[in-house]
Amino acid sequence: MKAFTRTTGRVAVLDRADVDTDQIIPKQFLKRIERSGYGEFLFYDWMKEPDFELRRPDYEGAQILVAGRNFGCGSSREHAAWALEDYGFRAVIAPSFADIFRNNCLKIGLLPVALDADVVTRIMRAIEDDPTLEIVIDVVDRRVAVPAIDLDEPFELEDFHHYRLLEGLDDIGISLRFADEITSFEADRPSYKPRVV
Repeated sequence: MKAFTRTTGRVAVLDRADVDTDQIIPKQFLKRIERSGYGEFLFYDWMKEPDFELRRPDYEGAQILVAGRNFGCGSSREHAAWALEDYGFRAVIAPSFADIFRNNCLKIGLLPVALDADVVTRIMRAIEDDPTLEIVIDVVDRRVAVPAIDLDEPFELEDFHHYRLLEGLDDIGISLRFADEITSFEADRPSYKPRVV
């Protein structure tokens, strides 16, 4: 997982509430065994609609998605976070997130930022007025800024997730930090006990 300290990027607006994981990545694409390659199927059914928001040319290359409340609801598929990351998003800003989706994002370094609904609406309106606006997300100080509209807001991020993002540690990376202790434990473990090979 890549360390995430700060990003400045263009924004795509998806002004819809209750966007569920079945829409983010439909079930027929869950057969892959690797974690990559899902981006091309992001919002697969909606992408067929000619007026779907993310098809706008001025959203191409956006690194930040701004969406409505309860983003990522529905089934608990990890693939939804993988698809968003593989598509190129580093962060999703919304008034609220489904808990499992939020945790799946944090495990791979995709930052879910919850801001008050009125702040999210203000960002959406600013992007509609000027799609070239950029957002600054500072993970170190836990702040979101849109300098063009004089917006600078703090966001909540638990210390453990803050540490993981700054260090670029997924679950395996955290385990590997204890490699010496694991090796020592295995060396002292009686031979008649089960071993991981």
